[in-house]
Amino acid sequence: MKDSKPVVGVDIAKRVFQLHWIDMETGEIVSLQLKREKFLAHFTNRASCLIGMEACGGAQHWARKLVAMGHQVKLMPAKAVRPFFGGNKSDAHDARAIWTAVQQPGVKAVAVKTEEQQAILALHRMRQQLVKFRTAQINGLRGLLKEYGEVMAQGKAGIRKGLAEALQRLADRLPAMVIDTLREQWERIGKLDEQVGEIERRLKVWHKKTWPASVLPIFPAWACSPRRQRWPRWGRPRPSSPAVNLLPGSAWFLDKPAPAGEYGSWASASAVIPTCARC
Repeated sequence: MKDSKPVVGVDIAKRVFQLHWIDMETGEIVSLQLKREKFLAHFTNRASCLIGMEACGGAQHWARKLVAMGHQVKLMPAKAVRPFFGGNKSDAHDARAIWTAVQQPGVKAVAVKTEEQQAILALHRMRQQLVKFRTAQINGLRGLLKEYGEVMAQGKAGIRKGLAEALQRLADRLPAMVIDTLREQWERIGKLDEQVGEIERRLKVWHKKTWPASVLPIFPAWACSPRRQRWPRWGRPRPSSPAVNLLPGSAWFLDKPAPAGEYGSWASASAVIPTCARC
């Protein structure tokens, strides 16, 4: 390690956290279990140290807390820690593997994100989940209709266009309770559309508040484009990082013209960043 900071490997969980480190003065190997309530209190009275954790559920929260205390936190993907496991699976062995991995120069870190960035990512995750539910409902409805010889055109627009006529043709052949249930499923799909649209509306409001007015005409649909999640995932990039050039208000957007690349000039950036159907 380039610095002399103590290194601590932390295996986080819901209730009990496992810590592993080596005392720099005595050389003692310490393996310590802490309850969730006492985790932060343990690091409050410690000198600044390098803390390694796997980038799993809750890691971003604890990383922000520890950074605020003056510690250096390195979040690592689970696949980067896996080669350093030894022995049977246990919390103590996990913490030791994390302690070993955090000291390796080739292990890339996951960015520590702000609460705002995680909030935007939460909206994206919920939107993705609703879209997944909607797709499943549409496919299920399409499959049921196909059993009775009613083949709908591909896509949501196709089933929207032909559903009413299909149900009308089937009304004389199927029990009323089946027709009513099919209509109710289509209504549920409509409610999912409304929920997805509401999340997209909130993302666009955040998009307009966050990005400078001079940038909006260039990227009018960034908030709901397929690449919309990149900025919230970057965390806090270093000043030398290329990600800085894509942050709101950067010189890349406002002052510095970028050269033409394989996609052509960035003046036509809307062609580079695809947008969703709503945009």
